[in-house]
This record gives sequence, C-alpha cells and structure tokens, in this order.
Amino acid sequence: MRAKTQNPSYSLTENPMQPITEREQQTASRPAGALESGPLVIVGGCGHVGLPLGLAFARKGYQVELLDTSAERVALVNSGRMPFHEDDADELLGETLKAGRLRATTDNRAMENASAIIVTIGTPVDEYLDPSVGEFDRSIDQLLQQVRPGQLLILRSTVFPGVTDRLARQLEQQRRGDVDLAYCPERIVQGQSLIELERLPQLIGGATQRAADRAADLFRIICPKVIFLKPVEAELAKLFCNAWRYINFAISNQFWVIANQFEADFQHIYRALREDYPRMASVARPGFAAGPCLLKDTMQLGAFNHGSFVLGQAAMMINEGLPYLLVQNIKHAYPLNEMTVGLLGMAFKPNSDDPRSSLSYKLRKVLLLECRKVLCTDPFVPDPDLTSLNDVLERADLLIVGTPHDAYKGLKFRQPVIDITTTIGK
Repeated sequence: MRAKTQNPSYSLTENPMQPITEREQQTASRPAGALESGPLVIVGGCGHVGLPLGLAFARKGYQVELLDTSAERVALVNSGRMPFHEDDADELLGETLKAGRLRATTDNRAMENASAIIVTIGTPVDEYLDPSVGEFDRSIDQLLQQVRPGQLLILRSTVFPGVTDRLARQLEQQRRGDVDLAYCPERIVQGQSLIELERLPQLIGGATQRAADRAADLFRIICPKVIFLKPVEAELAKLFCNAWRYINFAISNQFWVIANQFEADFQHIYRALREDYPRMASVARPGFAAGPCLLKDTMQLGAFNHGSFVLGQAAMMINEGLPYLLVQNIKHAYPLNEMTVGLLGMAFKPNSDDPRSSLSYKLRKVLLLECRKVLCTDPFVPDPDLTSLNDVLERADLLIVGTPHDAYKGLKFRQPVIDITTTIGK
C-alpha cells in the first residue's frame, strides 16, 4: 500500500529531452516511458482543456482516449473536426485519428485499461460566485468507481484549494491508496495550447512522492520542465495566476475610467507610460476582462479565504461594471435612443470563437435598454442571432468594439467608432 498522504519539499527538475520541431519526428514512433501499460484517458477530453492536451500526447506517439459526456462533440472529434478553434489543431487532429493514436468516446469503460487518467472537467460556481464543490464531488465520486489499482489519477481542473489532499484522504479511507493522485493545473492561453504545452513548465503537486514522480514522468513527454509543489500550493498557484491577470485588467480599466472623468485621452497616457520605460511593460490594455476562468477563479480564491479578498472583489466590481460605465459615457456624447448601434465582437477575447462569459453580451443587454436598435456581429462566434459585418457597417450609426478581432483592423468606417482598447485601425 502507498504511504500516507504527505507534503514533501520538492525541487525543480529539468527535462533532458531535446524539443522535436518536425512533425514527422514527433509522430514517427511511440516512445517508451510513463504510458507503457495502457493508454492515457482524458476525462472531459473534448473540451477546451482536454482536447489540446490529448492532441499534444498523441503527437508524441501515445495512445489517447478522450472521454466526454457530449455525444455531439465526440462524433465531431471522431470525424476529424475541431469543436472550437485552436491554432494548428485541425491538421493534427486528422493526422492522429488516421494513425489510430486518438479516439473520442462516451463509454466510461475506456478508463479500465488506462495507465493514467487526467481529469479536465469544469468546476462551475454557484449564484453567489462560490465554487460548486458538491457538483465536482459527485463527478469525482463517479470517477472513483472506475479507477483501478496502479493507475495514475491527475486532477487538472481548477479546484478549491485543499481538494487534492481531501481526495487523497478519501482514497486512503476507501483503502484505495494504490491509486497515485496528483494535481497538475492547466495554465495555457486558449487558442495557443499546442504551442504553450511544449514551451511552459508544468506544476506538479503529488499527494505522495511516488505520485509526483509519476506525474512528472508523464508531463515530461510534452513539456520542457516540471516544477514540484505541495498539492495545495499547486492549487493556489493556479488561482493566483488567474487572479493576478484579472486584477491587472481591472487596474487598467480603472485608470481608463479616471482618465475619462478628466476628459483625458487614456491611450495617449498608455503609450507614454510604456514608451522606453520597462517597469510599465506589464500593464494591460483596458477592455473587457471576461471568459470562463478569470472571474470564477478570482472568486474561488476569495471563497477559500473565508470571503476575504478585497483586491479581487474590487476588481470584479470594476471589470463587471465596465459595460455600464461605457454606456453611461457614450450617452453624454450621443443620443443613443435615436441611434442604431453596432457591436463588433462577441467572443470573450480577440480572434477566438468562444463566447463563454463574454462581457460583450452584458454590453448588448445594457445597450438594448438605451438604443433604438442594437446589431451584433462576430466573424468567429457561431450564433444565429448575430448579423453580418457588412450589414452592421451599413446600418449602424455608431460602432462599439466589444472584442478587438484582427479582422476589424484596417477597416474604413463611415461612422464613429468607440474602442477603449484602441487596437482597431492601429
């Protein structure tokens, strides 16, 4: 039986493998190592986190099973079509399917022969922005009925700090200590996963030394470096990353609001702050800070700290309130009740097809209360309620940039354009 859960002190470990740049070399043969006794199964494998991860391992020659509850996504992936945009993924998906190294399924029996199982299911929050621990626990309880002795079980979902250690205790109480458990958070920019998985270090939080070593061996297949932490440290590191980004956006958005109150051009200030001044290089552009992770993870951190996270809570008020402040500013300059307003971009970030938690939709709700008509468009988001770009450009009296897609750059506009990021036309 495995030793009791402990929190050893770990050190950074380098990966001795040299990076392989040619796809022919990447997929030529199946290497020996961490997955010799069975395939890698990724739970939630057809989602934004699981699918690129599966492709990264399949690219290295390993057998990957993508387990997902969505029959529609499973069918889409098995047909060679990506359910969402990810750079370099379309060709790779076809290659790995053709080679027989990747398969999507809804059958939980896929886990029976797995060497390792990586869990990438979502961790939602409730109406109070607290983590829905009960929902996650139910999913994990079902999963534990499937795991067998000797398997490596890796949590990759964003979890409430302490979940990994709690799950390790649960395994011990069930006399399942022969399952090696680790927490290895995902820290990838959506859309660039396949690039960043091979460039960025992987955090490893093993419930035991053996689990940490096995998880490290697994991720060394696809990443250049692993960094060992205690499980709770790895859990906090993930939340700290997203909270820091969310707060950074809030700082710029607050500065933008202040500049507007003084009738100053924030973009002139922004350029002046950064020009030949490296200490301001990390300041974010103002704009909508949204998506399925930043707000949720910031609020999870506050919940973990007994509801006390003043910076995070202030950032939420600034970022989530920005659509309202933007419309109030516009009302002072334009008679919105007489105007048709066009909203450019509904995805939560530039050049993405993902509208989850996008503040452009909140902006649309506010505009619907103020304007004669609101037309929305996006070149990537598959929403039947959206209008074509040409139609919006022809009919709108005023344009607001919700998401600064590259497709909007260089366009000539006959009407006024409001873009607080000032990336359009630059």
